[in-house]
Amino acid sequence: MKNKEIKLMQGNEACVEGALAAGMKFFGGYPITPSTEIAEISAIKLPLVGGKFIQMEDEIAGMAATIGASLAGLKSMTATSGPGFSLKQENIGYAMITEIPCVIVNVQRGGPSTGMPTAPSQSDIMQAKWGTHGDHPVIALTPSSVSETFHLTVRAFNLAEKYRTPVFLMLDEVVAHMREKIEIPDSSDLEIFDRVKPDANDSTYMAYKVPKNQIVPPMASFGEGFEFHVTGLMHDEFGFPSNDYDNADRLIKRLMSKVDDNVDDIVTCEETFMEDATTVVLTYGITARSAINAVKAARKLGHKVGLFRAITIWPSPEKQIKKLLKNVDKIIVAELNLGQYVQEVERIVAGEAKVYSLGKANGEIITPKEILTKIEEVI
Repeated sequence: MKNKEIKLMQGNEACVEGALAAGMKFFGGYPITPSTEIAEISAIKLPLVGGKFIQMEDEIAGMAATIGASLAGLKSMTATSGPGFSLKQENIGYAMITEIPCVIVNVQRGGPSTGMPTAPSQSDIMQAKWGTHGDHPVIALTPSSVSETFHLTVRAFNLAEKYRTPVFLMLDEVVAHMREKIEIPDSSDLEIFDRVKPDANDSTYMAYKVPKNQIVPPMASFGEGFEFHVTGLMHDEFGFPSNDYDNADRLIKRLMSKVDDNVDDIVTCEETFMEDATTVVLTYGITARSAINAVKAARKLGHKVGLFRAITIWPSPEKQIKKLLKNVDKIIVAELNLGQYVQEVERIVAGEAKVYSLGKANGEIITPKEILTKIEEVI
């Protein structure tokens, strides 16, 4: 690592620093607790690097502006929390079908509705998967530290650009607002992916035609001289609306396959004390911080317990979870909701291990003691 900079930094601040390092040049959004610092810091720092910040009149418009800026060629991000995430969903669906890369940060808070604006939650996990209607690909990442927030923000931009799709960064209020030491790497040490552009002299360019041996269509920007159409309707390779059933089938299957066929590139997870574990605590985000302490305490008591942390929650780390089943017969899913990701784990496990839910939705984090109590209860 060259010229790394060590700072004390808040999670929301690290998100902005990561976005800038990834090449963010536009932020469009609307202030909402507990994500507002992301907008505030973006407003200060984007003009210093030739970027643009705009506060829109509402969350719907914030998402629309983010889509428009990306179409114009700028790496773009918006940030929100639960109520705003709900409002953005229709335009998120538009970005899915039109394959417009952007990053949507959701700093989760207690819900439903306006709920508990200053309390942590992990209750938007299923909304990230199913929030907008129709079949569509989903990539969602969830950090558990300030440092990881920086790096996963960079990764979110890389994945958005590589696969031409919106990517969700699912923080929670605690990760967003806590302060920790962070080592900011030199820009030359970061892997940055920029969208694939068409050849400037390509007279045969079609906005939604995938060249051989590529994952997604090259993406021209508005104003670069290429003619193409963008619509939320089913469309052909030129981008024009089409009601042809075979065309619709090809389009939706292609959108899904660009994620489904590349899960090994997209999915990341972390395993701790899994060598001899027969019971595992499966978790993500801030809850993993409590879980690791509970697992360490359980092992001191002689229990063969391990920790599995999902970093990419969508697509699920299905292959890695199934691999656990060779030795593991009990899985405790700990999360700040009353049972969302546990349903996905149950689907993957398909009865090959007992799955237990440890949920909490009162605005407090799950403590190590609560997780340890659950471990001792199921062993």
